[in-house]
Amino acid sequence: MRISALPRIAAALALSLASTLAVTLPAQAEMELSVYTGYQTAPHSRVEGNDGTADFSFLSEWEGRSFEMPPYYGIRATWWRNANLGFGAEFTHTKVYASDETLSDNGFDRLELTDGLNIITANVLYRWPGQWASGKVTPYVGAGLGIAVPHVDITPTGGSKTFEYQFTGPAARWLAGASYAINDTWSVFGEYQGTYSSNKGDLAGGGEWESNILTNAINIGVSYKF
Repeated sequence: MRISALPRIAAALALSLASTLAVTLPAQAEMELSVYTGYQTAPHSRVEGNDGTADFSFLSEWEGRSFEMPPYYGIRATWWRNANLGFGAEFTHTKVYASDETLSDNGFDRLELTDGLNIITANVLYRWPGQWASGKVTPYVGAGLGIAVPHVDITPTGGSKTFEYQFTGPAARWLAGASYAINDTWSVFGEYQGTYSSNKGDLAGGGEWESNILTNAINIGVSYKF
């Protein structure tokens, strides 16, 4: 489905969802806002569809290019209902670029979701507070379900250019990491995070594309509690 919204609107939707969740939580619940970046990759996946004149189906080699503009990053809001269990929402700006070899071998000038393969989910997290380092280290795990809102940048060789944001299907995430408390308000964290998105969208000229994409990332970030 085509949309004209920017990824900043997608991030706003995640925070809006988190705000809605907050209304349902008890007043004593702890709120935590986290931002992060890191190194993100994606394994090969099959890309299928029709460019308006012919069908295509091939295995794409994806590159993450985490630190190229626009960079890989994420925003997470969590409301901890008690010492262990939390709910919230998350927006992650993941990215995938088809390799030069994939493009040349399969008749494409551009094939990328780089502003980005945006993932928005509602999350459940579980933590074990104060396990090590005099109670400062807290391991945690989490998972979420939601939607993919990629910026589709696809141009078949000699064909029409698609350059727009689309809702393309369901998405999921999973994560595991640990945070280190600097004080009662601020902490830093490191984590592994994976995402899955089942994408199906439109191409200019009457075609369509689809691909199920996995990403893997090692994140570092900072959190603020209030």
